[in-house]
Amino acid sequence: MYDVVIIGSGPAGLSAAVYAKRANLNVAVIEKEYEGTGQIAESKNVNNYLGLPDINGYDLGEKFREHALSLNVCFIEKEAINIEENDSGYIIKLDDGENIKSKTIIYAAGAYPRRADVSGEEEYTGKGVSYCAICDGAFYKDKTVTVLGGGDTALDDTLYLSDICKKVYLIHRRNEFRGAQSTVEKLKEKDNVEFVLSDSVVEIKGDKKLDSVKLASGKELAVDGIFIAYGSVPQTALVKDIVQLDDKGYIVAGEDGFTNSADNGDCLMGFFAAGDVRTKKLRQVVTAVSDGANAATSAAEYLMKKCNDEK
Repeated sequence: MYDVVIIGSGPAGLSAAVYAKRANLNVAVIEKEYEGTGQIAESKNVNNYLGLPDINGYDLGEKFREHALSLNVCFIEKEAINIEENDSGYIIKLDDGENIKSKTIIYAAGAYPRRADVSGEEEYTGKGVSYCAICDGAFYKDKTVTVLGGGDTALDDTLYLSDICKKVYLIHRRNEFRGAQSTVEKLKEKDNVEFVLSDSVVEIKGDKKLDSVKLASGKELAVDGIFIAYGSVPQTALVKDIVQLDDKGYIVAGEDGFTNSADNGDCLMGFFAAGDVRTKKLRQVVTAVSDGANAATSAAEYLMKKCNDEK
């Protein structure tokens, strides 16, 4: 039986593994992707991780993984398909039928951005297509970009980018926004923000990198980048009947990683959440790493207290 099983091998999961191992816990990381490091591997350039400016996302993820491997963290390259509670902790069923037992779980499966599903999106991801304004906005200083969406994510991203970019087009398929009206009013006061309503992007175009978007209306906009702000999809289907989720599907958890039961809202003992999968304001590599450290520390303290109580 493991002391801690971590589900997910992104920055949060790997950070949790390092801190759990340093606390002298018997730890394993379950990852469904071979030698995965999470979404960060898809980032062409990470420029906001302290001390490592302008590093390729794949390379940064590999540094995280190498750190965990240097501490002899056990990696299980299989997919967790079911989790059950028992008297001693949890039983995790894997996709090959194997059952893993653990006293605690740190769930760090992450969240993935909603795609626009338009022509050229996949081709130009990392070459002008982005899903995170805070991550990539600085690369478009004094340039022209467009933001897709009509909710709070799109409005907030547009407001953020308007202070960086020369011009920001906010494209929404409906004739009014779903997000906060107060943010809409702020955007109306911005000379460099233009609303493009009742229209949508049907094609992302370019040569070696993105240079324009074609709209359903037939209009074409010359842009240097496009931010798809449709929100994220938390990977919580596996735990929806175990742990309390918010209305968007994120695990309700604070910085300590403690979670609540889906049944009665009481504290779910021994089950912790870390990274983009939990309720939080800022979803960045640096906050994911912090989450992992906090969750592992909480797990270690929980196990120590449980051990003392049983004496």
